[in-house]
Amino acid sequence: MSDPLRPRASLRTAVVWDVLKDALERRVKAAGRDALDVLDTGGGSGNFAVPVARLGHRVTVVDPSPNALFALERRAAEAGVADRIRGVQGDAHGLFQVVERGGYDAVLCHGVLEYVDDPAEGLGNAVGALRPAGTLSLLAAGLGGAVLARALAGHFTEARRALTDPAGRWGEGDPVPRRFTAEQLTDLVTASGLQVGAVHGVRIFADLVPGVLVDTEPGALDALLKLETAAAEQPAFHSVATQLHVLAERD
Repeated sequence: MSDPLRPRASLRTAVVWDVLKDALERRVKAAGRDALDVLDTGGGSGNFAVPVARLGHRVTVVDPSPNALFALERRAAEAGVADRIRGVQGDAHGLFQVVERGGYDAVLCHGVLEYVDDPAEGLGNAVGALRPAGTLSLLAAGLGGAVLARALAGHFTEARRALTDPAGRWGEGDPVPRRFTAEQLTDLVTASGLQVGAVHGVRIFADLVPGVLVDTEPGALDALLKLETAAAEQPAFHSVATQLHVLAERD
């Protein structure tokens, strides 16, 4: 992201950024404009908003946390893109109380559906903010990654509970309210009226590899990034990804 994602953080978001950057470039060509209007719902302190603004686009970030929006303002100023980023307090369910319906070329809905009361309604609002032929970038917690992580940590009962729980939770102490399979996410997107363009697994291996190996072994980070990228599009690995990314567009 200018590289928002180096060195260590790149393991978490490199795949999403590569897909998103390419999608924005395609939208620029299709729209015939250098600068797009982008909405980042739940965008927090600007992990994606700031890099998107660095590409020259105008970004509106909606987030319920005043602290996150304050951090966003500071980060945008430090990056020299304060004039292209606007932060507003709000959430997915009350989205059109703070932003325009149908006013954006692209909408980022990252880490939102796990926490809203009604994922279909939350996603529907995100889609409602799109202009005709707009692009949606959806990122949500994957069920399989949580099951695998609990099992590898020796918490077999919790792993089984996550596997069978309707919300994909491993117990009362689970900080994530809801997880999804790739099929569940694509069904939600299709039901919202969009056409799924691509599905990627995110953090397939990154959360399983010891940090000390990545930090100390020469070339390990780049090799792991290449492995993540190679595996991301393969459906066989979607079922064990920590997160799932869906790129979709209006017909």
